[in-house]
Amino acid sequence: QDYYGKELQKTEDLKTNVCVTSARPLSKAVRDALGRIHEEVAARYYGCGLVIPECLSSCRILDLGCGSGRDCYLLSQLVGEQGHVTGIDMTKGQVEVAKKHIAYHMDKFGYRKPNVEFFHGYMEKLGDAGLADESYDIVISNCVINLAPDKRAVLQEAFRVLKPGGEMYFSDVYTNQHLNETIRKHRVLWGECLAGALYWRDLYSIAEEVGFSPPCLVTASPITIGNKELEGIIGDCRFVSATFRLFKVLGGGRAGPGQVIYNGGIVGHERELVFDANFTFKEGEVVDVDAEMAAILQSSRFADEFLIRAGEANAAALQGCCC
Repeated sequence: QDYYGKELQKTEDLKTNVCVTSARPLSKAVRDALGRIHEEVAARYYGCGLVIPECLSSCRILDLGCGSGRDCYLLSQLVGEQGHVTGIDMTKGQVEVAKKHIAYHMDKFGYRKPNVEFFHGYMEKLGDAGLADESYDIVISNCVINLAPDKRAVLQEAFRVLKPGGEMYFSDVYTNQHLNETIRKHRVLWGECLAGALYWRDLYSIAEEVGFSPPCLVTASPITIGNKELEGIIGDCRFVSATFRLFKVLGGGRAGPGQVIYNGGIVGHERELVFDANFTFKEGEVVDVDAEMAAILQSSRFADEFLIRAGEANAAALQGCCC
């Protein structure tokens, strides 16, 4: 915890480029929203991606490891005044920065009352912060789960607080092999999100154990360290910054393969919705989907955005290595 807010006072203090990798080009709406965020909040941002899923109006969102609150304040604008964003972080100093600027942002956004709240706590123990079962539409996390020793507990808690059909949309750092003890115990590598990186195959097994649908890879970008000393310690390990989406598809929601047609109209994605690395949906176009994707679309907040036809489809189940 001391690494964040003490050794790291601002983004420029980072010793690697892990936390400056952007996943996708920013839309004008997102760029404008970022421009309304207080400079202190923005300066203390250490994420490794951009965790902005689609179809957010009036959603309830939980940010695991919210830090100084940058993503929370960004999403606060996208869910609107009727939506709500909760942030939780283990670093007290970061949470204090986030709380300090609530009034500033609500005034900037023109909201009559706050639609954000922040808690000091642990993402493995959301119940300790009073977060109830099935209380959120979306859980996000931006390059923080790698800092948790028990990653299964994090995903289990996220699954618990999500509503049926809810989504976990998160960026993090993954590796192409299990890391040795020297790397895992290196203070700087831990603080810069490398030492705690999950072997990418383990994400698939943990997600299945917890009850999520198979992970959908959205984007993946190779990480270059740019520090000779740290590169020598890492050796032949390779890291990527990747964004995945997991869905809480319950029991009867698992249908067979079929065909779907995107109705269009999601704000910022009116003509084309790039759902993940395997599926892009264009307005009015028939797309074959596998059983997992059919179930996701049918049971989630996207159900009203698609015409879904059951039946045979040519789409194969797709899983990708991100390293």
